[in-house]
Amino acid sequence: MTQRVDLATVMDRLAIDEVVTGYAVAVDDGDWAAYRALFTPAGRADYSSAGGIEGPAAEVADWLAETMKLFPVRQHLIVNRLIRLEDLGGSPGDRAEVRADFLNPMRLTGEEFDGTVTAPNFVAAGRYGFGLARTARDGWRLTRVTVHEKWRHTSA
Repeated sequence: MTQRVDLATVMDRLAIDEVVTGYAVAVDDGDWAAYRALFTPAGRADYSSAGGIEGPAAEVADWLAETMKLFPVRQHLIVNRLIRLEDLGGSPGDRAEVRADFLNPMRLTGEEFDGTVTAPNFVAAGRYGFGLARTARDGWRLTRVTVHEKWRHTSA
């Protein structure tokens, strides 16, 4: 590999990492316009393993906007990111796969009593599968997001 190809690969990895981080930030902040913008026009998301829906990203964003009202406090942690770039005979291609673990602590909607929040905490964890494609106009964008929830816990 030449230094130019190595540099392009590093730049692709950084750009892909930014999309994955942008995904977590958009969901945590409830920025559904930013969520939609992370996807290609045909992009899809699948939350069915966590009791959600599967479908076009715009439809899933609408579902998330309603569902996340139950959780006014959210904080995705997406870790152990394994990025696999398409290899075109030693040169990076225009597709990538990312496998990453997640821990997602949230607080359910609830009342406050004497300044103390009485709502329970909810934690879900598992693994994401992200498919990405390099687009001519917007750079790397999600073609799909698949949630593989492994466990969840609610505390009083």
